[in-house]
Amino acid sequence: MFKKILLATDGSEHSIRAADKAVSLASLESGAELHIVYVIDAKQSKDDVLQHWGRDASDKRKYKLQMIEQKAKHAEVKYETIILHGEPGPAIVEYANRNVYDALIIGSRGLNTLQEMVLGSVSNKVAKRAKCPVMIVK
Repeated sequence: MFKKILLATDGSEHSIRAADKAVSLASLESGAELHIVYVIDAKQSKDDVLQHWGRDASDKRKYKLQMIEQKAKHAEVKYETIILHGEPGPAIVEYANRNVYDALIIGSRGLNTLQEMVLGSVSNKVAKRAKCPVMIVK
């Protein structure tokens, strides 16, 4: 049913639940692939450098992805992690539309709740513009 799944994550609680659902769906289909996409935007990158001065800011990103990767490994699901740069909503949509996916799974809320209230949620933008089916996990 779902042979190729795209999971958009930011390490938030909602995206961890979305990861659980994505891994669960991928484990149902023999040979299914899970592509885990994480978007680094310019503001986030700048904040990471300022908060982690003198340390590798990429360690924070690796830690966020490590839990999801471990879930996929434990379920014996083939996965690949993709790091994108840009504004999260458009970057996810562009990547999803450029590739062929049976489903895109994303959490209903991310880490930046202030931006969501002002600009609309990333998940809403993705659901409106992605060409493949989108599952929003609460």
